Amino acid sequence: MSEGTLRKIRCVAVDDEPIGLSVIAAHAAKVPYLDLQGTFTSATEALAYLQRHPLDLVFLDIEMPDLSGLEVARLIGTQARIIFTTAYPHYAVEGFELAATDYLLKPIGLSRFLQACGRVSEQLEAAGRYLFVKDGYDWVRVDLAALRYLKADDNYLTFYETHQTTLTRMTLTEALQRLPAERFVRVHKSYVVSLDFVEKIERHQLTVAGVKVPWSATYREELLRRIG
Repeated sequence: MSEGTLRKIRCVAVDDEPIGLSVIAAHAAKVPYLDLQGTFTSATEALAYLQRHPLDLVFLDIEMPDLSGLEVARLIGTQARIIFTTAYPHYAVEGFELAATDYLLKPIGLSRFLQACGRVSEQLEAAGRYLFVKDGYDWVRVDLAALRYLKADDNYLTFYETHQTTLTRMTLTEALQRLPAERFVRVHKSYVVSLDFVEKIERHQLTVAGVKVPWSATYREELLRRIG
């Protein structure tokens, strides 16, 4: 895919040192597919922005006074991808355990910055085909073409594919942020279904690949709009 057709990556940078933010901003200005929407010296202000504006990526320093970057990454969860930017290499293992896309050591050169951004672009391109979710200590690939429906139980979520099921710690809201909106729709407080597998719609339930799934009136209008 050429640069001209790459989707824009909506991002922000968080660093308590203004010079760190200026480096990220200067590098980002050289990447046509990056849309740097803001820079923040306060982690709490960045989190508040993320609640109001969907983002694809956060450039995140680690050692900050209000919240550490590791704490911020845990709060962000799956809402956006993370690239850590830090002067301290000893955080790398913990950073990757949090599923960070990359870990940039300061001073950050343009070449290394471009490499990290390229990884994010590749991940976002692949997001329409598959995603990885954590099952215990392992990361499991979920093929979206085979994903029939998802079922929530408190803060746990089961992905039902045609060939396997995967249990992960995630909410339906978090999952919907990672799923293609044109293919997946919420039909109940505990269920999201793939429109590709809906076989029958009855008054209070759907048949999804031979499985009966409850259908709530709360989500009825959206489903009918999507299939109409």
